[in-house]
Amino acid sequence: MVVAGIVAGGVGARMGNSVVPKQFLEIGGKPIIIHTIEKFLVSADIDYIVVGVHADWQDYLEDLIHKYIKDSKRIEITAGGKNRNDTIQKIIEKADEMWHVEDDTIFVTHDAVRPFVSLEIIEENVKMAKEYGVCDTVAEATDTIVQSDNRQFITEIPRRDEMYQGQTPQSFKYGLFREVYNSMTEEELNIVTDACKMFFLRGHNVYLVKGSVQNFKITYPFDLKMANCMLEVSK
Repeated sequence: MVVAGIVAGGVGARMGNSVVPKQFLEIGGKPIIIHTIEKFLVSADIDYIVVGVHADWQDYLEDLIHKYIKDSKRIEITAGGKNRNDTIQKIIEKADEMWHVEDDTIFVTHDAVRPFVSLEIIEENVKMAKEYGVCDTVAEATDTIVQSDNRQFITEIPRRDEMYQGQTPQSFKYGLFREVYNSMTEEELNIVTDACKMFFLRGHNVYLVKGSVQNFKITYPFDLKMANCMLEVSK
């Protein structure tokens, strides 16, 4: 079984004066989150979808799904947690409640505000999670990366050809996630909000899946304009 876990628990504070979380803003006449859900619905590699959303917005999301998606039988909604990994845990619990999760169940976790993920990226995530147990989608860094330990001066300039920008999906087998998640202390869980970083810290090899510049995260007002332009050009 393969479950897409769409993480939509954020409130979108960096989007500016929006009255709704950024995942509910519209691009191309539909909310961003609906575009994202639809991408996983049409993927032949995904059996079910669980969306983890802030509890205050559960009813709102349910109304949107009924409005825009005719066949929603494979979609479930659950309240998100206090951080990203907690939300992923809630998504897993909902999937287990509905369909019975086993150790080899694959979870493909994805940001709700990355609506341009390709079917090829989803397919590759499922394939590599089955083979390696865990994988992360990344894009090669195109700009020079500088590091500053004191936030004032450059302290290191890593080699660009060894640098990647993290994207999503991040995918894994449930049994492996359970092992790693249960090994983390409460303090670690509050600091490490990235699933693949948990695997890395516990010594697991995380396979890299090639991402795409189109698979960007809609975070700022400029990103929203870019997304609308991309949809307009694709018509």
